[in-house]
Amino acid sequence: MNILTISDVLVPILYTPQITQRFSDVDVVIDCGDLPHDYVEYVACNLNAVLFYVYGNHSHNITVHSTDEEPKIKGGTNLHHRVINHHGLLLAGIEGSGRYREGPYQYSQGEMWFHVFLLIPGLLINRILYGRYLDIFVTHAPPWGIHDQPDLPHQGIKAFRWFIQVFKPRYHIHGHIHVYRPDTITETQVGSTQVLNTFGYRLIKIELKKQLTSLTAN
Repeated sequence: MNILTISDVLVPILYTPQITQRFSDVDVVIDCGDLPHDYVEYVACNLNAVLFYVYGNHSHNITVHSTDEEPKIKGGTNLHHRVINHHGLLLAGIEGSGRYREGPYQYSQGEMWFHVFLLIPGLLINRILYGRYLDIFVTHAPPWGIHDQPDLPHQGIKAFRWFIQVFKPRYHIHGHIHVYRPDTITETQVGSTQVLNTFGYRLIKIELKKQLTSLTAN
């Protein structure tokens, strides 16, 4: 299974007809937030890929609102507060960033703990049924002390750091932290979890054998 992860910034090659040639083998698209809905829908639709997403802290500013109370990305599944098994791939997600002002998709550290705790029943069921809690944890914000920054808007989430240490997903994929320098760290191993900043886009190749047994990142 080939996964394309996207976040935060539009990548020209993904928003042209060339996407179908360069990324033709992508099976799943994961959006980590702060991207226009039409861009995300274009990517997933043109690749004929299954789409999962979480909202970022700026999602309400970059999306054309319809009459819906909360506009949804067409054809996609919102992972916020959800634990999902997609053909043996176990995913869960939490939206938004730490709170730094009034606005949607921003949460205090305490509220983020609450969001994480809501995932626990589904994770325990995964452990019973599949022998593991999770394969991919999808968030917009990074975990505390990993890829984050000292300013309040870009501080990591303490509950996410605890989450990956306890439930040990193979990957924690996040956005939110923009990358401007080539020496910026975007991949960090924390125990058995590889934390990946997917600013722009990233490709992940996952080999499935009945149940998910091996994952390799490119």
